[in-house]
Amino acid sequence: MGSTASRRGFVASAAGAGLAAMAADATQAAPGSGQRFSVPRDRALDAMDVTALQAEMTAGRLSAVALVRHCLKRIEAIDRRGPTLRAVIELNPDALAQARQLDAERRGKAARVRGPLHGIPVLIKDNIATADRMATTAGSLALAGLHAQRDAHIVQRLREAGAVILGKTNLSEWANIRSSRSSSGWSSRGGQTRNPHVLNRSPSGSSSGSAAAAAAGLAPLTVGTETDGSICSPAHLCGVVGFKPTVGLVSRAGIIPISASQDTAGPMVRHVRDAALLLQALAGPDRNDTATQAQPAALPDFERALNPDALRGARIGVIRHAVPNQPGVAALFEAALDVLRTQGAVLIDPLEIPNRDKARSTEFTVLIHELKAGLAAYLSGYQSDAPVKTLADVIAWNQANAARVMPFFAQETLEAAEATTGLDAPAYVEAVDNCRRYAREEGIDALFKTHQLDAVVGPTGSIAWPIDHLLGDRFTGGGMGSFFAIAGYPHLTVPMGFVGGLPTGLSFAGLAWQDARILGLGHAYEQASRRRQAPRFLAQTGLD
Repeated sequence: MGSTASRRGFVASAAGAGLAAMAADATQAAPGSGQRFSVPRDRALDAMDVTALQAEMTAGRLSAVALVRHCLKRIEAIDRRGPTLRAVIELNPDALAQARQLDAERRGKAARVRGPLHGIPVLIKDNIATADRMATTAGSLALAGLHAQRDAHIVQRLREAGAVILGKTNLSEWANIRSSRSSSGWSSRGGQTRNPHVLNRSPSGSSSGSAAAAAAGLAPLTVGTETDGSICSPAHLCGVVGFKPTVGLVSRAGIIPISASQDTAGPMVRHVRDAALLLQALAGPDRNDTATQAQPAALPDFERALNPDALRGARIGVIRHAVPNQPGVAALFEAALDVLRTQGAVLIDPLEIPNRDKARSTEFTVLIHELKAGLAAYLSGYQSDAPVKTLADVIAWNQANAARVMPFFAQETLEAAEATTGLDAPAYVEAVDNCRRYAREEGIDALFKTHQLDAVVGPTGSIAWPIDHLLGDRFTGGGMGSFFAIAGYPHLTVPMGFVGGLPTGLSFAGLAWQDARILGLGHAYEQASRRRQAPRFLAQTGLD
């Protein structure tokens, strides 16, 4: 649940110096704080996408072991010390061993490179099961120290693709479904994740750690999950790319669930090309997730869909009701629309998504019913040795440990879910039907058909608010992602610019299974605008 310079040119000119640049240190200050942080200089890593890193490995100038060591050094300097982001909740003690094995595969007599992710470190959200020496907890102390009996399907796929599972990222506890008064990025196990651009501002959630880690360059790739906003909102507030795929493109088996109707995993990275490569590894059918049976017979090559001219002739609807009441964001959105026009897009402006309020009014009923059923099934299938077996057990455990688990906010949403009476309850059946009808057939599908659209665009949301554990998140409106989350349709956010040092994102969204098209349009905008910037770890923004 959510809260709301050419890279290849760099490689050509500085390939031989890549490792030396990554090993150097730089000092950065948090203005007004009196603090100075020693941060590993990451010019090479930050400029290189996964394709460039892979080229360095092929040329013998970089190894998986060296890349993992650099990431570990950066996590120690930025996440554990210095700015203290608290984005990474646990490191994989076997990451270096995995990297050595993958380097050996690359250099062996029968040299083998599994694909574009071979030897690339990835951080995954701590609600994704791994059958290794790391725990899987959704940020909850109720599951602390407990290990999954088997990998989530997407973890299996990442291992097969040659990725190094570097560690797990912090999140809003229970993926932000515990309470409506939560502070995004806080969990009883991991504490508060901070926004790497401005440390006193929210990273949003629930994939807070994945977004912050991607922005700060703690790993080349991170994976988040979303029910409603949990990938795209933190990606937008942390100034990175986030992609929520069509529900069913990526298996949810082995991911601690909220909603079978809306849950999905997806990439959170610095470049759209990396999102495409990571999605290629994550996507595919799984007999343990019936939603994947609706996939097209043949999945597209997502990287090949990345054409810098993709915007030329594309019909794009402009969703004006997504613009928040913040002049700085509105101005950036107008500038983004100018980029789209310059690149040849045909803008249909303005448009409104019909029935959006009707769909939103029934979503909560769907989520709380599916949470109760889904959590019990996950615990029995993946963590059967956990002291909690059901949602009722989780609630009771939290009550018994309230001082540690609930110092700031309660668990009224979990309690509402426990009060539901099953997936055959008339209220649930009606709510599911209404959500699908209003969001899909009478909502997005109708809009796209009427105007013959390829995509719609709008600001992803408002700028980040101050972290406040007592009052919780302070949403100020804007965005259109919730409606596409309810529909289960693809949604991409790409950096759009900054307001007072705080990042904002531009959303591209489309119809079911049009994931490649949406990535292609977002990539074309990214290449034409180039608005992403590395974080400066400011203590506060000029808006404070």
